[in-house]
Amino acid sequence: MDNAPLLILAAGGTGGHMFPAQAVAETMLLRGWRVVLSTDIRGSHYSGSFPDEVKVEVVSSGTFARSGLANKVFVPISLTIGLLSAFNNMRKWRPTVVVGFGGYPTIPAMGAACALGVPTILHEQNGVLGKVNRLFVSRVDKVACGTFPTKLPNNINVSYVGNPVRQTVLSKHGAGYIKPGDYPMDILIMGGSQGAKILSDIVPRAVALLSRNILKNLRVSQQARPEDCSRVSEAYAALGVRAIVQPFFTDISDRISRSQLIVSRSGASSVADISTIGRPSIFVPLAAAIRDEQTANAKELVEAGGALLLTESEFTAENVANKIESVLQDGSKAQAMADAALGCARPNATADIAHMINNLAGKL
Repeated sequence: MDNAPLLILAAGGTGGHMFPAQAVAETMLLRGWRVVLSTDIRGSHYSGSFPDEVKVEVVSSGTFARSGLANKVFVPISLTIGLLSAFNNMRKWRPTVVVGFGGYPTIPAMGAACALGVPTILHEQNGVLGKVNRLFVSRVDKVACGTFPTKLPNNINVSYVGNPVRQTVLSKHGAGYIKPGDYPMDILIMGGSQGAKILSDIVPRAVALLSRNILKNLRVSQQARPEDCSRVSEAYAALGVRAIVQPFFTDISDRISRSQLIVSRSGASSVADISTIGRPSIFVPLAAAIRDEQTANAKELVEAGGALLLTESEFTAENVANKIESVLQDGSKAQAMADAALGCARPNATADIAHMINNLAGKL
């Protein structure tokens, strides 16, 4: 096995970067590769869901997104330490290919790979190129994008492959949809890997406005920040609604599959998971995203009729309740949305990236 080709996956510390990396790791291990995950401390918290065979290399990193003079001084030092460490490791390990998925923690591995001439692939999940990926997009050998269209510099040779989803999600691809009716119905509220306060504030109030014939059948699974879980649970309990509220769901593919409707941020991984399984959704893009990438991520599903979209300014209890009722009271509409969402899926995304990796390795 030590003679097997070595793949380094560099990914930042959020689910949006880590989940596609996990999907690629699962596939490349099955194809006989050795895999190393290069990330920071925050990203390493996600590594428990990676296959045990994946070696995790925690690198020194940092982000300029945080304010403060101390941070501005610390980040360049931390990144330099990370770069030197990655440079030394790559000279020792001699990786066959390095794939970057974005986020500041990818800078050491991608920077070292480019400097040493190691074959590289960059994968951009969002419809707008991220800050770190902009640094490398013209320096790598191949660029793969998860969202169509993605705004890129001119003269970039890009392959639109979609966003890789984990095997647990892919196994539910096209799972039969039970349209809404006079029986127990599930809605899933997702705020991305880090939760979303606006969903905790608004959705329970929206549920309180639903008609009794929906409310009596409703079951809610809601992802919320740890500090919000108690109050959200209490709000549903006061309504007599059965609800499970947690900071993170390890069985997210099962919950998506059995849902009649999903209310979610439109991070790239969430959009990919929802379309792969094929479920109606209401998206509320993150307004604080500087490049408005979450609106771009949702565009294809919304235009196809697979999702509804509310901006944060439109995301009021009344508007959300109206949107939920418009889906759950119309089984034909819900089924059409599920079919449209499934039509936007890219179930071969992971296999396509694996093919790119193998092709790049074959040129050595």
